[in-house]
Amino acid sequence: MQIFGVDIGGSGIKGAPVDLDRGDLAQERLKVLTPQPATPEGVADGVKQVVEHFGWSGPVGLTFPGVVTGGSTIRTAANVDKSWIDTDARAMFSERLGGLPVTVVNDADAAGVAEMSFGAGRDRRGTVILLTFGTGIGSALFVDGALVPNTELGHLELQGHDAEKRASSKAKDDHELTWEHWAHRVQKYLAHVEMLFAPELFIIGGGVSRKSEKFLHFIEDIKAEIVPAQLQNNAGIVGAAMRAAKPE
Repeated sequence: MQIFGVDIGGSGIKGAPVDLDRGDLAQERLKVLTPQPATPEGVADGVKQVVEHFGWSGPVGLTFPGVVTGGSTIRTAANVDKSWIDTDARAMFSERLGGLPVTVVNDADAAGVAEMSFGAGRDRRGTVILLTFGTGIGSALFVDGALVPNTELGHLELQGHDAEKRASSKAKDDHELTWEHWAHRVQKYLAHVEMLFAPELFIIGGGVSRKSEKFLHFIEDIKAEIVPAQLQNNAGIVGAAMRAAKPE
């Protein structure tokens, strides 16, 4: 069974058909740049470009980098244009895609669902937290496999700043940090999250999951196990498709 998944990020919009039996992309994904400013209209045009590239005509699952309530209403927009707030995203995307059935879910929640089903969190009980490091920091919290949605732990305060302003991969690039220096920032962030939630497992997702050998060994004094996401930066696409296959 295949469903189309699209992962909307602050810097890129990527998507592909997903094989839900394998939990993997059925075809090589297409990525387009997120328009700047990332308005609803501009992002919808990017999504349409990705979906039409594959000639897709069935259900589409979409992630969004912010809080999504009721499966449609956007509540926060930290790394996209503020005009997203209170948008009925499901209706807007469905209209732009010619009436295709659309499902919208928080981006990190989608990645977490995919990792818990097909990746590093498979068969893990207790408290598991997936953190995606990209333009910002996304989070997905699971208790005995059940998702606690829209946690947005990237906005915890760390040293007087939003944590994602200090420890996202964008912060690493913006401040030209070495992997070791950046890992020390991530360690401080993980220690703060661990103090609050005491998870058994941290899953590190986002684009940096492909380069875990460059930084994970620098992170010390965290009691939880720390592993890279197995689906790497495709987890959001897979999770979006999974949600579209079982809409709320």
